[in-house]
This record gives sequence, structure tokens and C-alpha cells, in this order.
Amino acid sequence: MTLLIGVLIGLVLGLTGAGGSIFAVPLLVLMLSLPVTEAIGIALGAVAISALYGTVNNWRYKTILWVPAVILAVGGALSAPLGKWLGSQVSDTLLISGFSLLAIVIAWRMWRQTIKHPEQARVVRSGKISFDELLKPVCRVSPTGQFKWRLPCIGSLVLGGLAVGLLTGLFGVGGGFLIVPLLLFLTQVSMQQAVGTSLLIITVISGAGFISYAVTSTALDWQLLGLLSAGGLLGMFTGNQVGHKIAGPQLQRVFAASLVVVAVLMMANQ
Repeated sequence: MTLLIGVLIGLVLGLTGAGGSIFAVPLLVLMLSLPVTEAIGIALGAVAISALYGTVNNWRYKTILWVPAVILAVGGALSAPLGKWLGSQVSDTLLISGFSLLAIVIAWRMWRQTIKHPEQARVVRSGKISFDELLKPVCRVSPTGQFKWRLPCIGSLVLGGLAVGLLTGLFGVGGGFLIVPLLLFLTQVSMQQAVGTSLLIITVISGAGFISYAVTSTALDWQLLGLLSAGGLLGMFTGNQVGHKIAGPQLQRVFAASLVVVAVLMMANQ
């Protein structure tokens, strides 16, 4: 069961705009009866490992935009431990309720995207991206192609990273559902560049959240993490092979509907 949950993490991470942990946390709570704080910590570790695999793949295809990735990732890595600490200060009931509401919002956004921008649902993180689809990089660039370090742009990216990191540490979500639209809103990038860059950011932010959990946990289940991570890598590999064949509005709607179901079940179980 743990391996199957890991596979789902990898598939969701590779094929949709949401991080795989948005499914992993409720499944770990419902199916393995883990405490929510433990489920969040382990899910972050598995997502970080899966996202790292996708990052290496995107690095090879040169689809990572390094300037916004580094700014967002650093901001998120700084605030993720704070989010993790905040999560430890509230009750499981409040944490699960907040997580479930967030999951429903993400599902709504995924469903809405398939109606307003169905072509974007076909862009996957785990697949090869054509160089013909790439645009010039982020915010504003000079005629020579150099990034302009203007304060409004840098400040927006930093604040965005801090917000994503806080939610990552608090609820265990990888942040992909925020990172992609944030990049599209703040920068001059294509959808393909945004989803390619997001995996690096998810790797760093989820990794920071997991490290924060690991150093404060007295009973980290490494075997469970290993099985979950192995499944996640398998899911990412599968997405890499079949992503462009199966990704699309219908698949994203299935994920969105499934997310609502597990969120409701999680609240009912609590």
C-alpha cells in the first residue's frame, strides 16, 4: 500500500499542477493511520526525492529558469521550517480541517483550469519540452538577454517563495499548485517553462520542510519513507514515459474530483 501511495505521488507530481503530497498526506492518514504531523513530514521527504528526479530530467532538457527558481526556492526554504513549527502548535483537528479546505481549493483550481485553459492541462512536468516552445526568461530582460534586478520583481518573487514555503511546512503540500501560477503571473515565461522550473523549487522547499521535521522527530520511520520514495520515483518515471500521451483536461478533472473525495473523507474520519 505504501508503494502504491508513492506511485500516486510521482504521477500527480509529474502530470498535474499540484504537488503529490496533496494526495499523500490524506492517504497516509486514512490508509496507514499515521498522525497528521508524521504524514506531513514523511510526505515532504518523498516529494522532495521524486521532484529531484524530475529536476535532473528538466536540467538535461534545459527547461529550468535559474534566477526565479533560486529566489523562490530560497524564500520557501527559509519559511518552511516556520510553517512546520506552526503546524506543531495547533491541534490535529485544526490542521486536518485546514489541509482539507486547501485541498478542495486546489481541486477547484485544477477543474477551473481545464475549462478556461484546457491546453495548459497537457503540459507536464515530467516530459521533454520542445525548444520551439520556450520564451525568453523572467520578469524583464535587457536586449542582451540579461535579467534586470529590479526591486519590484525580486521582492515579489521573494514574498511568493516565503508564502509557498509557509504552506509547505504547515500542511506538507509541495507548493506546485502555487508555484506555477505565481511564475506565470510574475514573469515573462511560457507554461512549459513554469512547470519545468517548478520541480526544482518543489525539491528545495519540500526538502527544507522534511529536514525541519527530521531534526525534531524522535521516531522517523525510514523504511516507510524509503518505500514511499521508491513508489514516487516509479511514478515520476512512468509519467516521463507516458505523460504526453495521457495528460489532458479529462485526466486533470479525475485528479481534481479524487482530491475532493479524499479531502472530505479525511475530515469525516477526523
